[in-house]
Parts: sequence; C-alpha cells; structure tokens
Amino acid sequence: MDLKLLAWGLRRRAALPSLWLFTDSHRLPDPVAAAARLPRGRAGIIFRHDDAPDRTSLGHVLAGICRDRRLILVVAGDPRLAARLGAGVHLRGGRWPAPLRPKGLVTSSAHGVADLRRAQRAGAALTFLSPAFRTQSHPGAPGLEPLRWSLAAQRATHRQAIAALGGIDGRTVHRLPRTCQAVGAIGALG
Repeated sequence: MDLKLLAWGLRRRAALPSLWLFTDSHRLPDPVAAAARLPRGRAGIIFRHDDAPDRTSLGHVLAGICRDRRLILVVAGDPRLAARLGAGVHLRGGRWPAPLRPKGLVTSSAHGVADLRRAQRAGAALTFLSPAFRTQSHPGAPGLEPLRWSLAAQRATHRQAIAALGGIDGRTVHRLPRTCQAVGAIGALG
C-alpha cells in the first residue's frame, strides 16, 4: 500500500471517503487483503470484478469486511448484486445498467464532460474522472494530466463531487488540483 497516497486520503475530511480502492480482476485478482488494509471508517471500495466466476461470493466477503471496518462498498454495473449486498451502485459513464435503482450511494465513472453531466443527472454523489494520469489499466492511452482534468471538472458543474482515477499513487496525487475531492486507485492500494 502506497503510504503517501494513504496519508493524502487521511488528511481530507468530507462526507464521503477521499480514498477508494477499485477492484480489478486482472490487476488485483484477490482484493481481500487490500480491502482489509484500508483505513477503518475512512475509505470505500468500488467492486468491479465483473468477469470473476465467484463474483457474488467475493462480493459477500468484501461486504463483510466493509461492515467490520466501517468502509463503504459500491458495486459496479449490477444494481441487483448491490441490493443483495446492501451496497451502493457504481455507474459507468453515468448510465444506469438496469431499471432497478436501489437506495444507497451512487457513484460513477466519467471520461469527459458529457459523462460527468450524465452522472450528475443520474444522481451520482461522487464521479471518478479518468484517466487522470497514464495508467497500467489502459497501456499507451494518454492521461488527462492536472490541467485538462481540472478544466473538464470545471466545465461539468460546481455542485458535483469529482474524484480522480487512473495512475494515482503517492507521487501523482500531489499533482492533482485542490478541487479534487477524492481519489481511486488499484495498484497503489493493492
């Protein structure tokens, strides 16, 4: 776990956690240990293991860790599983994947201003604008970098909490604009 990134996340005080672990079945096949190391009561998990054959079982394990450690759990793209786990829902690009809209926290991914606006209309309390920097998740793709990330966030809205995702670690987190409300990471928290 990147201690500089952890320290950044713990310094911030907000209604929602400022530090989020994104699970990834390729880059972090077993997120259980990483989830158990997150700071008690101060972090969240976006559960994205879409193609894992044991997704439901793994979701139940993570939900238990979240209850025990007072972490927030949000399930990507599956409102039914989110409802079964008592978790929030993570939208992709601000799009609801099914007509079912369970109660709870809604977060979203965004890759530009249109996605940020769609996420706001969909009721996302926190939207992760990515990729903030070059990332192993998308080799060869350019990152937004601080200036373009900030401009996109400003163009979207002033009422929406926007977080950074993609290439976030203890070095890059300090390059983000002060308006960045939270960060998400895979490898740096794995």
